[in-house]
Amino acid sequence: MASPSASLNRLRAPVQRAISSASRNASRSYATVPPDTPEPALPSSSQPARRPTYFKNTTVASFDEFLPGASSSPLPASDAYQLRTAEVGPASNRRTITRLPEWLKTPIPAGNDNYKKIKSDLRGLGLHTVCEEARCPNISECWGGSNKNAATATIMLMGDTCTRGCRFCSVKTSRAPPPLDPHEPENTAEALARWGLGYVVLTTVNRDDLADGGAHHFAETIRKIKAKKPSLLVEALTSDFWGNLDSVAVVAESGLDVYAHNVETVEGLTPYVRDRRATFKTSLKVLEHVKQVRGKEGIITKTSMMLGLGEQEHEITDALEQLRKANVDVVTFGQYMRPTKRHLKVEKYVTPEEFEMWRQRALDMGFLYVASGPLVRSSYKAGEAFIENVLRKRAGENGTAASVDGKLGAAVAMEDTKAA
Repeated sequence: MASPSASLNRLRAPVQRAISSASRNASRSYATVPPDTPEPALPSSSQPARRPTYFKNTTVASFDEFLPGASSSPLPASDAYQLRTAEVGPASNRRTITRLPEWLKTPIPAGNDNYKKIKSDLRGLGLHTVCEEARCPNISECWGGSNKNAATATIMLMGDTCTRGCRFCSVKTSRAPPPLDPHEPENTAEALARWGLGYVVLTTVNRDDLADGGAHHFAETIRKIKAKKPSLLVEALTSDFWGNLDSVAVVAESGLDVYAHNVETVEGLTPYVRDRRATFKTSLKVLEHVKQVRGKEGIITKTSMMLGLGEQEHEITDALEQLRKANVDVVTFGQYMRPTKRHLKVEKYVTPEEFEMWRQRALDMGFLYVASGPLVRSSYKAGEAFIENVLRKRAGENGTAASVDGKLGAAVAMEDTKAA
């Protein structure tokens, strides 16, 4: 027979479950309100009350306000497309940001047959362009024009890796880039001969790891191009070769038509915008030495400046005056566009009216030709701008195309024959 204590232990568990069940039933509530329960009275306002939240003592909007046409009407077209600004950042460092102005918007580079052919040839011959590496917004217009003779491609020699790190440029950098491709001069000349262009721009990354900065490689490429197509106008957009004027002379005497080197910005901003190894004075010496080697009328020198980096009006004027003292013939102005968030921010979007003002001022100072606009780049539409505005103007001032030095005169004569 079981002991009394064992019987009590067997009964304890069912009794405890019954007690807990009764307590739960006593406090149970219903998920829905029975139909006979009166609805709570709404506040005097017609809108339902918003429940408070713990997020900065604000309130949560009703779901009805997010439905179309519930509590707000759609924006009219004039307001929807209006340029808007917004205040961002902490209270101690507020700044105003804006959408990109309309005059800086360009179409997506879809391109046509010319665009596809140029891109295919570049990949097949292992060549690089600054159009792609620097994310130029004009690539579809320069490469994809209906007339291939008016197209412009800027070939970037000596690889796609630079030894300097300018704060405005998106070209990748390295202290020890790959060695030079010995076949690049021949491949470049072959590609340009296929395209049938009338004007080409050759540029380069900085190669401070090389003794001559790559000057002889650059000059050899120009000679190969001229050998295959003498009528092709060649512009060389070079580095400063770290101030080595002997390297500058090597490129200047290679048979090119235009020697370009960009000062990029005003003198006061140069240490902050460009790599610390590049200085405004060194760039002026490079451009001045080209004229000493080839003569004032023997070659055209060209430079470019970006606006929107925080430069002041008197700084731009001072830079233009120094460029004229160095006998620079052509200057271009363009809007600085921030390639990534790691680069310098845009301080100002310069309007087309301001660009036109600087164009007129530069022409009044004596520059032979000035290209100035938000989307203008150093090599933007180089063929059209150079042939129509520089060669023809120089030929007109001298009275005849034959008086223009060397191959420049032949190029003008060819253009006159085509027009006739």
